[in-house]
Amino acid sequence: MQATDTQTQDTADLERLGAELAAYGLQANVRTLGDRLPYLDVINPQACSLAEKVYVQGGSYWWSWAERIAGCDDVATAAANLARVLRTADSE
Repeated sequence: MQATDTQTQDTADLERLGAELAAYGLQANVRTLGDRLPYLDVINPQACSLAEKVYVQGGSYWWSWAERIAGCDDVATAAANLARVLRTADSE
């Protein structure tokens, strides 16, 4: 797979995760900045300070601090983990 094919697949995986996060009330936008890795900018609109950048590499979703969230083939688990971390105290 060429670099552009990999980036296209990574972007598609991020878009799938973003769509899944909408069910949790989170806003998510794919960002592609030049030659940098694409990432998903995730924000809890109830508390904008609750935000995270999610990356894809090696078939997995990753937190910004390089800890694995879940495999890209398990979008539901990745979305649930992100929603748990980005939830507000009153949404428990």
